[in-house]
Amino acid sequence: MDDPSPKSSWLERINALFIREPEDRKQLIALLHTAFERNLLDSDALSMIEGVMQVSEMQARDIMVPRSQMGVIDISETPDKFIPFVIETAHSRFPVTEGSEDNILGILLAKDLLRYYAGEEEFNIRDMLRPAVFIPESKRLNILLKDFRSNRNHIAIVVNEYGGVAGLVTIEDVLEQIVGEIEDEYDFDEDEDNIVKESENLYRIKAVTDIDSFNETLGTNFDNDDYDTIGGLVLNKFGRLPSRDESVIIDDLKFIVQRADSRRLYMLKVERITAST
Repeated sequence: MDDPSPKSSWLERINALFIREPEDRKQLIALLHTAFERNLLDSDALSMIEGVMQVSEMQARDIMVPRSQMGVIDISETPDKFIPFVIETAHSRFPVTEGSEDNILGILLAKDLLRYYAGEEEFNIRDMLRPAVFIPESKRLNILLKDFRSNRNHIAIVVNEYGGVAGLVTIEDVLEQIVGEIEDEYDFDEDEDNIVKESENLYRIKAVTDIDSFNETLGTNFDNDDYDTIGGLVLNKFGRLPSRDESVIIDDLKFIVQRADSRRLYMLKVERITAST
């Protein structure tokens, strides 16, 4: 009597999972987690599928680098003034402004500065600028990614409802929502990159931020004896891995999950709340 091959068995099991079509996103996620628990999907595949699904729900405002954190170049500066800044930040693209950060003339590619070092006599930044792409804060990330691919742009300027610059988004920012952090030789795990102040009482925090840095920045006094990171503290409060948009209150802070998958937390928004009297 022949035994069914392992391959046939797996196909049958996968087919059995999807015979009953999911009726909504929640049921689909439940089916994917069942497939993971039955070893039909590995953790990386499940994480990326969840990332793709989250991207379809997220908007540019959710991941943009806020205006206050943007690295821009003023058109009035001479190369000897701004090139040290370009080298220090190690970014590949820079918005170029004139007079105000709301007046963006275009995008300067760092590689185009090689012409300056080549000693070209007619070195003119205006002639080097690539057109800037402007998008609303509400732009869906899945649509933005499609636009990036079709237009071959790698950066977009995010504008608010009044036409002012709110921040910027790169193709890497979008891809990181799917595959996780993409680090290169110029990425550093610096505390200032982990904590971004968006307004007076609102912060965007990487879950890997160590508790000491969090305490120092927000003036809290969380204990780091049991947990090294703020993500560990939040997970302990939930008692499980939370989903996107779930929130929990610890002391006078509201922690809102901005990005998470089946394995870990990635990004949190932290809002300082006023205790009710």
